[in-house]
Amino acid sequence: MPSRSEGIGKDKLTDLQKKRKSIEIGHFEAWLTNGRGSFHFENLSWLRTFLTWLFKVSRLSRRGEQNALDVDLKHLVFEFDRLPRSFDGFTILFLSDLHIDCLDGLAAAVGERISDLEYDICVLGGDYRFEIYGPYHAAYHYMEELLSKISAPHGIVGILGNHDFAEAVSELERLGVTMLVNRSFEVSRNGESIWFVGLDDAHYYGCDDLPGALDGVPKDAFKTILVHSPELYKEADEEEFDLYLCGHTHAGQIRFPVIGPVMVNSKSPRFMAGGEWRFGCVRGYTSSGVGSSMVPVRFRCRPEAALIELRRSSPEGKERHRATSMRASVRDR
Repeated sequence: MPSRSEGIGKDKLTDLQKKRKSIEIGHFEAWLTNGRGSFHFENLSWLRTFLTWLFKVSRLSRRGEQNALDVDLKHLVFEFDRLPRSFDGFTILFLSDLHIDCLDGLAAAVGERISDLEYDICVLGGDYRFEIYGPYHAAYHYMEELLSKISAPHGIVGILGNHDFAEAVSELERLGVTMLVNRSFEVSRNGESIWFVGLDDAHYYGCDDLPGALDGVPKDAFKTILVHSPELYKEADEEEFDLYLCGHTHAGQIRFPVIGPVMVNSKSPRFMAGGEWRFGCVRGYTSSGVGSSMVPVRFRCRPEAALIELRRSSPEGKERHRATSMRASVRDR
């Protein structure tokens, strides 16, 4: 059976809970001073009003909403030298930035897309609701609808994003999600293990505690770090994580030819804004997200569910994979 480490000490946990609660209460008063992100577009109400008006007058709203319901399914394979043999072929269904109440029909569209898939574990990357404040009830309703379509032998694990209040933890756990708020989760097979280390939101709230979350995790273990945004890439490399799964950027959500995304809202290198990337020893993947933020439209950037397969590197595949990764990194830059 999977197990979780207790993570951080009680005093530290209490301090982080108090910090998060104070930020939730004073959401707008503290919006420039908390996490690693130096600017938060979600808090500019005038920008959301302007964009909504712009899409309406340009008659692009309906088309953008249709695009936002056209969920893509990405099939990805990551090879690792130190992946335990028992986990060769282990699969992860990765769903990030669900914003599940942003559009009617989104939960059904995602459920239909993933209904025939087989996977070992499901990972939820945070941002379960559309708004950044106010009641959560609509999101819980749609989350329950979506979670009823998910079945994984090793369960569902999730983290918090910058749209999420702490109250979501108990509600999502009631719905069957194991929430990793600065905690770790061990999956065992045939006497071998891999670990998922989940952090609180680092972008807005700044309540992440990586050392605490790593408590009890063997140093040489195969480790996947789950963070809402890519902004902890340096820390992940220092702690020798193998895989980094994140979202938050929506890969821009609205992309232009040649230019690409105008806004990615992340204090990290631009090549980490979407898709596969590498930094030091870490392989990373930034999801374009399931839902939409600010305005429920997408252009040239499909929403996605990602099915990730973990493989042990073969001697022949190491050089081929290294060359492919180098070419991909150059293209992303």
